Amino acid sequence: MSRNDGMLYAPTYEAKPVVKPGEFIFAAIALDHGHIYGMCNGLIEAGAQLKWVYDPDAEKVKSFIDRYPGVRAARSAEEILEDPGVRMVATAAIPSERGPLGLKVMGHGKDYFTDKTPFTTLEQLEAARVQSARTKQKYMVYFSERLHVESAIYAGQLIRQGAIGRPLQVIGLGPHRLNAANRPEWFFQREKYGGILCDIGSHHTEQFLYYCGCTDATVLHSKVANYNNSAYPELEDFGDATLVGDNGATQYFRVDWFTPGGLGTWGDGRTMIMGTEGYIELRKYTDIGRSSTPDHVFWVDSQGEHYEHVAGKIGYPFFGELILDSMNRTELAMTQAHVFKAAELCLLAQAKAIHLSSILR
Repeated sequence: MSRNDGMLYAPTYEAKPVVKPGEFIFAAIALDHGHIYGMCNGLIEAGAQLKWVYDPDAEKVKSFIDRYPGVRAARSAEEILEDPGVRMVATAAIPSERGPLGLKVMGHGKDYFTDKTPFTTLEQLEAARVQSARTKQKYMVYFSERLHVESAIYAGQLIRQGAIGRPLQVIGLGPHRLNAANRPEWFFQREKYGGILCDIGSHHTEQFLYYCGCTDATVLHSKVANYNNSAYPELEDFGDATLVGDNGATQYFRVDWFTPGGLGTWGDGRTMIMGTEGYIELRKYTDIGRSSTPDHVFWVDSQGEHYEHVAGKIGYPFFGELILDSMNRTELAMTQAHVFKAAELCLLAQAKAIHLSSILR
């Protein structure tokens, strides 16, 4: 899998099992986005056993089994859901179908691990909150731009160590390459992908809550537009939002589909975190004009200026923590409240967004 295409973003790392072979079994249902490979890589490297896969598209299943030999192709989703040995189901379904599938998975007594964005409507979110509380099952989300990015993980460690004092603001930039010709039809259908702030924006609302230690936030204002893709009238190729957290911290993020052809990767994603005693900048996927490698971390504190290239040095602890949380019913990897609040905020940003179409005419 390549780091150069966001649809196939699937980092790998050395295996660091947290369980014995066969002790934690999971399955994959719905292969509509390539992120499923990153999700499965992370779980397998942490010791999980991938037993089943199901998707109605036989070609997708074949490609998946080629990548993970020994996985069994199920005849239906129900065949997986009725297997008592499966503890967790991972999915990268069409975004509008992720919420309803999660209800089914939790209803069968299994934890659920979905690609972002986890919902496309507030009604889906509320239904998942009710079902998770009723069944006591987990509804976890693959926020890959923090959980599967070593520089983002390292930034969290610096903050926890007090390197920049109390975090006050997060600025997130999330450009992506469109590759329109290679995208499925649902990608351009507003009802199915949910809108750009709901989709890519979910990464940023989650990072804000995490880095600034917020448990809630308010969306102050947000905007969306289709600036340059009139052939796809339901696509939003630009969005931004400003939030304020319950502890007074603030956020601004911008997401878009305007990565130029000359960039060597799918997006020059960056995060800037300002604190009372310093600041951090993450150049997540490239350092343009200097290095095509990912995971560059710059920070300044009272002692001076610092730089660390952390690629291959940090790993991805979320996946092992998630497995242990599932087995022990703990919340070390991520709390359920955090997941649902991050989802709520991106949905609210989307719902409140001013569409710039009237200005663009």
